[in-house]
Amino acid sequence: MTKKILQGLVTSAKNDKTIVVKVIRRFKHPFYGKVISRSKKYHAHDEKNKFKVGDKVKISECKPISKKKTWEVIER
Repeated sequence: MTKKILQGLVTSAKNDKTIVVKVIRRFKHPFYGKVISRSKKYHAHDEKNKFKVGDKVKISECKPISKKKTWEVIER
């Protein structure tokens, strides 16, 4: 099975080797047809602490690193 890859904005980089990425997904409502946007925050592993707030990043699934961290940054 392939790993999921998501794209989002860094909202927090205060923790050591961890960033919080906000991923926004847009979809059409099944009945009304209106485009709806939903967001979710993911904790991602940033080994070298090189990403700052406001950066656009891609994250990929990985094995659990801690309780909340199951994603890692793959590129800017």
